[in-house]
Amino acid sequence: MAIRYGCSALYRSPAEDTISAPDRPNTPLTYRDAGVDIDAGDALVEAIKPLAASTRRPGADADLGGFGGLFDLRAAGFTDPILVAATDGVGTKLRVAIEAGKHDTVGVDLVAMCVNDLVVQGAEPLMFLDYYATGHLDVAAARDVVAGIADGCRQAGCALIGGETAEMPSMYGKGDYDLAGFAVGAAERANILTRDQVATGDMVLALPSSGVHSNGFSLVRRIVERSGLAWDAPAPFRAGVTLAEALLTPTRIYVKSCLAARHAGGVHGFVHVTGGGLIENPPRIYGDDLTMRIDLGAWTPPAVFGWLARTGGVEASEMLRTFNCGLGMLIVVAPDAVDTVTAALRTCGETPIVAGTIEPRDGGDAVIFDGLSQTWLG
Repeated sequence: MAIRYGCSALYRSPAEDTISAPDRPNTPLTYRDAGVDIDAGDALVEAIKPLAASTRRPGADADLGGFGGLFDLRAAGFTDPILVAATDGVGTKLRVAIEAGKHDTVGVDLVAMCVNDLVVQGAEPLMFLDYYATGHLDVAAARDVVAGIADGCRQAGCALIGGETAEMPSMYGKGDYDLAGFAVGAAERANILTRDQVATGDMVLALPSSGVHSNGFSLVRRIVERSGLAWDAPAPFRAGVTLAEALLTPTRIYVKSCLAARHAGGVHGFVHVTGGGLIENPPRIYGDDLTMRIDLGAWTPPAVFGWLARTGGVEASEMLRTFNCGLGMLIVVAPDAVDTVTAALRTCGETPIVAGTIEPRDGGDAVIFDGLSQTWLG
């Protein structure tokens, strides 16, 4: 059951703030005088009502109003569910969006960073809430952000059941804003994925990323600064778009593909390749006695990674530790289930590749790369 976005308790402009001394001490003050525009907040509420409504799903389909979002697990079809929760942001990718004046994709990133973390546990994302904080509420920019959030929720099959907009003039500079997302999902108790399910001999399938996704942008921005390119300059690694447009390509949402793979059977684990790249994320899903061997020749990294490495003089090992380098999701599968899972992924429009295997660690590294060289990224 979903709360109404018309309720000012959800999307409003009421951040507590320090009120500066007025120019004329005897003049009555208003909240607007302190820098907070309640009317703008109300306008945003009206603008995003249809966006929230477009994300309704079973379990979140009633218009109740109130101070919190409700979800009916029974209506969603669960019998013995375990709840899984995740929270994340978009990081300094927001700086690119703000400086380029392009706000319609970072909402997708926000959802992706949360729901991809849910599905790797074997959970189906059910509901999402967002937090948007800014110094001065720009209704058009905020609506673009929420439109992206709604788009992401539709891709993930979860309901946008509420959120909060905080206008805090003394906390953020002109035009600045920040985002946080909160997702809740569920899985039947028997379907939760755990570290002990991954075993020697398992195969590693990989799904392509759409580019940098939403990690490593402090390094990306430093490299762009070194390059001397403006955000509206043609992207040197991709024809027909500006540098900002290319780098703001939203994070892929893998929910439907991963749920289809899980339903096919034989999946022992998922790896969402986020901060920490291909070095630090894989060991999160298997024991200390195992290693993942990745064949770097199994795919061609998108050109953006070669450009970043060359322009920034970044070592290949540092690239692998910071970025996804072209693989956004890894799927660890029993050897006899590879064909079945691959077929299920292809029905979702994926082009999975066989990227590696699970092997005994024998005291070595937790991830081993075959074919690593400084020229690997191009």
